[in-house]
Amino acid sequence: MEINDVKISRKKPIFPVGAGLSKYLKLYQRDAKLPITYFDLLNFQETIPVIDKFGNDTFWETPLYPPYLQDQLYEGLKVIYAKLKASGNTRIVEHKIIDRIEYCAFGNTRPFRIRIINRLNDVYDYFYIKQADASRIYGLELEEILSPNQVNYIYDNDTLVEEHIVGIPGDVFSQVRMFTPDYNQTRIAKEFVKFNERCIISLLGDMRAYNFVMQITPDFDDFQFRIRAIDFDQQFYEGNPKVYMPQFFKENYSYVKLCMEHLNEKTVLQYQQEERSSIVHRVRSERHRIKDLRDASQTQQLSSIENIQQLREGYAEYYQNEAYYRCKSMTDIVELNVKNVIRQVQI
Repeated sequence: MEINDVKISRKKPIFPVGAGLSKYLKLYQRDAKLPITYFDLLNFQETIPVIDKFGNDTFWETPLYPPYLQDQLYEGLKVIYAKLKASGNTRIVEHKIIDRIEYCAFGNTRPFRIRIINRLNDVYDYFYIKQADASRIYGLELEEILSPNQVNYIYDNDTLVEEHIVGIPGDVFSQVRMFTPDYNQTRIAKEFVKFNERCIISLLGDMRAYNFVMQITPDFDDFQFRIRAIDFDQQFYEGNPKVYMPQFFKENYSYVKLCMEHLNEKTVLQYQQEERSSIVHRVRSERHRIKDLRDASQTQQLSSIENIQQLREGYAEYYQNEAYYRCKSMTDIVELNVKNVIRQVQI
């Protein structure tokens, strides 16, 4: 494992959803007719910064809407939540209210975070509304297919709605929870190795600590850990191979250091092989879906020609495999990554 900070110099453009991807989303029931759109939520007059309990700026803002518009938006958001959680059954939101809307101009898709509360017991939940971005949707689908995690989202033209992914932000975990006495640091290191391997294969980029969460599950004799990506904006866009390797981001230094302290070369290789084997099993069970996703990408722009050329050359060198030079798109590179994993596991 290494640590050598990687810089992303430019903000990734938003890629509109093409006809092929739109057809795919309809086929796999990811599309829905929404009562309000992402751009409806942009009709606020001003914003108020959201400050955390320690007085720090969170980079989120509370938008202020005219009263007549706020009522309309809140009702629409409840319907969207019902579509996301219960296939549109609005009975689940009869006792729920929209507590607040928050806006982040910091991210690529400039998301809105919605907090919805059950007024009977004050239990709350979050969901997100973002500008639809084709590369982000491909990232969500690859997460569904290649990772052990399930993702829940719906799409309508220029609007993307995502379920909140529960977990402790990776940067917060490394600062205040990583060395909890009851936690087995070797298990944490193991999970980071496996997460790193998934990102390399699926071309999920920019996985700095604040772009993933740590999920902790108590087991009968220990705690289990799983790292989950929460930001898919940099799905196969950049040309630098290190962007797809979390080990190279300075924000992940504490995780890399943990790996170096608790794992040796043999155990790292073992955990990488375990993750590759898991990916092979998932690909075999979802082979039709991944083929449909690949076909949908054939006419979809997802990166620049320069980035594709740079990345295929980088992966050809990384894997010592000249077949990468024949890749014409980012999805070709992902497909070759998966094929190589299948061959390695079979060997």
